[in-house]
Amino acid sequence: MSATHHHGHDEHAESRPSHDHHGQRHERDHAHHDHRGAAHGHVHADAGERRLLAALVILISFTLVEAVGGYIANSIALLAEAVHMLTDTAALVLSIVAIRMGRRPANLQRTYGHRRYQPLAAFVNGQVLLLLTAAVAYEAVRRLVHSQAVSGRLMLIVALIGGIANLAAFVALSGARSLNERGARAHVLSDLVGSAMASVAAVLILARGWVLADPVLSLLVSVLILRSAWALVRESADVLLESAPSGFDMARVEKELMGRVRGLIGVHHVHVWTMTGERPTVTLHANVSPGIPHSEVLSAIRIQLSERLQVEHTTIQIEDGPCETPDCS
Repeated sequence: MSATHHHGHDEHAESRPSHDHHGQRHERDHAHHDHRGAAHGHVHADAGERRLLAALVILISFTLVEAVGGYIANSIALLAEAVHMLTDTAALVLSIVAIRMGRRPANLQRTYGHRRYQPLAAFVNGQVLLLLTAAVAYEAVRRLVHSQAVSGRLMLIVALIGGIANLAAFVALSGARSLNERGARAHVLSDLVGSAMASVAAVLILARGWVLADPVLSLLVSVLILRSAWALVRESADVLLESAPSGFDMARVEKELMGRVRGLIGVHHVHVWTMTGERPTVTLHANVSPGIPHSEVLSAIRIQLSERLQVEHTTIQIEDGPCETPDCS
């Protein structure tokens, strides 16, 4: 069996013998590196960091306002928003750190680089949101049982100011691409909804004297946050567990290659995952007709997967005969 591996990713790779997923060693007949994706990746990372920094400045500026206002007004909705914004601030800092860590070059221990810090940060952000939602729901239920006086006027003013701040941060994060940025945007969106709910509660308290509107609307906000937080945790966990990207049709890999790559007679042992939740990574075994140059097949497969399925990185094992990898059977 002749084995050929092809790599096309945006991190530097060492020249060394490669292994398939089961530890078998194969010698490289050909290796090609495409670094164009690296330049685009750094551009997107820089833009993402600027968006996160802008949102961070806005949130830091208004977190204290909501905390002090919520304490004075005795509003659980405002205090919950203050905690949300504080958590968002920490989440944004974590996201920025993840982006900067992701710029570090690959090494012998982390051959794909450090980009996995981004989905890891998103996973942590989602878990924090879940814990925070549980805490807010508990306090809201406690307030339903033991109602307390709330300053509706101050609550409304602070909620409106917080809403403007969250809207500005949400706009600053528009154009988010990575799972990490989308996680930060989910935090800010939950705060924006929370500010709107707090404003509605304040209006009800002022107009009808309905103090219970404060904890009731806090519970509604908790349900909304729970939904987005759970989706974020699930999606980031799928990335960390190297699941196939959501919506990616595994069968399309073979469909897009067969008949379009000269000399390709079979594709098997296909694995698809994603590094950061954006573009997929593919490894596969390819059976090639005798006499067909391996370099030609490698190049054709890489182009097809990149252009038709937006695959970021491809590793290909060329086989002239039966597959000798145990899992092929």
